[in-house]
Amino acid sequence: QVQLVESGGGLVHPGWSLRLSCTAAGSIFRIYVMGWYRQAPGKQRELVASITSGSITNYADSVKGRFTISRDNAKNTMLLQMNSLKPEDTAVYYCNGAIETLSRVVLNYWGQGTQVTVSS
Repeated sequence: QVQLVESGGGLVHPGWSLRLSCTAAGSIFRIYVMGWYRQAPGKQRELVASITSGSITNYADSVKGRFTISRDNAKNTMLLQMNSLKPEDTAVYYCNGAIETLSRVVLNYWGQGTQVTVSS
């Protein structure tokens, strides 16, 4: 059994910063690519940023230059530093990971989501 647990969401004003954290726990053998997705009301879930086990990163155009994704492979943790937040960043943010379990099965896992609200 594998779980992804997010933390760090909240309500902030435009221009402020937040840092999201995601920790993977359970019967983990290896974690491959991890990513942050978000879903705003009435919209489809979209990729915000992703990072490979070798720390190769990819960002949505809408967050380039403002968000930074990182991970600590030893701690099975991934972070998303979000700066210069805008109202359009308001969404539920989900952690995602491609994880190989101790049974050597690779599955796609999701966290429960954390709300980020940017409002004046």
